[in-house]
Amino acid sequence: MTNPNTPLKTQQKILSTTLALFSEKGYFNTSVRDISRASGVSIGSIYHHFKDKEGVASAMYNSLLERMLTELELIQRNNDSTYHRCRGVIAFLFELTETEPEVMEFMLYSRHREFLPHEQPVCSSKPFEMMRNMVKQGMESGDVRTMDIMVASSCLFGAAIRMITSRLDGLVDQPLPSYLDEIWACSWKAVAG
Repeated sequence: MTNPNTPLKTQQKILSTTLALFSEKGYFNTSVRDISRASGVSIGSIYHHFKDKEGVASAMYNSLLERMLTELELIQRNNDSTYHRCRGVIAFLFELTETEPEVMEFMLYSRHREFLPHEQPVCSSKPFEMMRNMVKQGMESGDVRTMDIMVASSCLFGAAIRMITSRLDGLVDQPLPSYLDEIWACSWKAVAG
């Protein structure tokens, strides 16, 4: 019989609880005691697994980035054109916003530098770097007009990210996937070669 309290399951419980608390209350308004109470994991166990609250936040941040990177790599492998890759990224982000809004809230709203000064800013992280690389490859293949990479990436993904924040803020009532075709048509038109 498997022990339900393996270290990995305990860590995952702490991380998922922390994500919910950070999304609801913010980093600075969440204490280790709050995490302990909400997760049912002792304070000592939290310190054992993560050292401190910053350690929990750092592990959660890196876990979410790694998860996003894995999804983007899958999108890249399964699509052979810039058009389909970038559209696939937006479809993934829209779906993630609908199914796990706290993930997107943490990634887009948290001021990570304030409590994770040693981590890369989210826009410099590997998933965002990979998104820019998809755009760069599109320029090299002629699918995307030659322009500044940051301008092109902002045109392709910026509107989608704004729709995500609008959904998280309650300004958009319909599920984001229902806007995918319209957002994508506008974004692609802005950069198409």
